[in-house]
Amino acid sequence: MAKHKKKSSEPTREPEEARKEPIVSEPDDTPETESTDSSQPPKDPAPNQIETTEKDRKLNKLFWLRVALAVIAGTIATFIFEDIEGEERRWASIGFMIIVFAGTIVVAKGMKMQLPSSDRKKIVTQGIGSYIFLYLFTWIVTYTIVHSGSATSGINI
Repeated sequence: MAKHKKKSSEPTREPEEARKEPIVSEPDDTPETESTDSSQPPKDPAPNQIETTEKDRKLNKLFWLRVALAVIAGTIATFIFEDIEGEERRWASIGFMIIVFAGTIVVAKGMKMQLPSSDRKKIVTQGIGSYIFLYLFTWIVTYTIVHSGSATSGINI
């Protein structure tokens, strides 16, 4: 069976009874809204909002620093590990990537971001995915471009 909402108003009275007694309505339980006076200037942003924007600005700066370093370090890795052959080149490049990322953590701590204890891991996690993928992408593309002329098979440019 369907449940129906109970009516909160009194039942309808006969027209003769309505003339005798005035119906008194019950007060609403809804709160009054604040009136907005447009003559007052808007208030300054709260200190929390200022701190939040400064924190976001610094985290944004950290993200773009990591993106730029990923591209630069990926390109550098192509040339500094040229003498290493085979599997060791790959592991050396990954180690270099980790060392550069650890350097960005040190730089981030030097920025003196005022983060709550729940957001402390943002120093490490901010932009980590972009950093890893851009580093690997740049490393692979630059390696391919540099060694494309020496390939024995495939298309030579």
